[in-house]
Amino acid sequence: MPVVVGIRFKKVGKIYYFDPGELALAAGGEAIVETARGLEYGSVVVGPKQVSEEELVQPIKRVLRPATEQDRQRVAENKRRQKEAFDTCLKKIAAHQLDMYLVDVEYTFDCSKVVFYFTAEGRVDFRELVKDLASVFRTRIELRQIGVRDEAKILGGLGPCGRPTCCSTFLGDFAPVSIRMAKDQNLSLNPTKISGLCGRLMCCLRYENDVYEEAKAVLPDLGQRVLTLDGEGRVIGQNALKSAATVELMDRTVREYRADDVAPLLI
Repeated sequence: MPVVVGIRFKKVGKIYYFDPGELALAAGGEAIVETARGLEYGSVVVGPKQVSEEELVQPIKRVLRPATEQDRQRVAENKRRQKEAFDTCLKKIAAHQLDMYLVDVEYTFDCSKVVFYFTAEGRVDFRELVKDLASVFRTRIELRQIGVRDEAKILGGLGPCGRPTCCSTFLGDFAPVSIRMAKDQNLSLNPTKISGLCGRLMCCLRYENDVYEEAKAVLPDLGQRVLTLDGEGRVIGQNALKSAATVELMDRTVREYRADDVAPLLI
């Protein structure tokens, strides 16, 4: 199996695999690699390890060299230039009267391209803006429209829980989240209660979802007729965490039973 290292280009970005060759790389270091965007500076977050061919996206590119102090200074200079480019782009957007919100600016390591990230309600004709920016920066310009979840990941902030948002601190990728997850966890379906800063369903709804699914798998369905220690009844509630079902008996009394103490009736 091939040996690879995992490299991340942003603080909480996706991890990409590269071939380290004969280079001595370890987690915690930095390296210069060649990507589809050109030369990039990244952090080694996964030390050399063997992976199967199925886990790799071929062709896998090689690490060019470990990062030097000169490379780090160049990255710092690029960050300074990014702030200037951000202010310049804001002025150009206003001049062209475009309905778009600039979120971030990124220089590639070798300065061969400047990427401007923005959000907008719909499609934006930014062709004239690109020409204007290219005349100022004298390099390749890319304007990339991102979604509101990506915007929250870049900007960060505090979630409803009072902690920094998960997407900006440790989530490398966004996992699908559905309203069904909130229902299964008996949470309020009020959008203000289950939505994050981005206005979408909170990523944390997924964290406990598997536990609830496993717990509910052993519970009878709502509305199902069951046999309990006190006779027949109908399930009117579920408590996945307690692994218990609330049953309305034939005499209209309501009691809670453990999953082991109720048996579905076949009708």
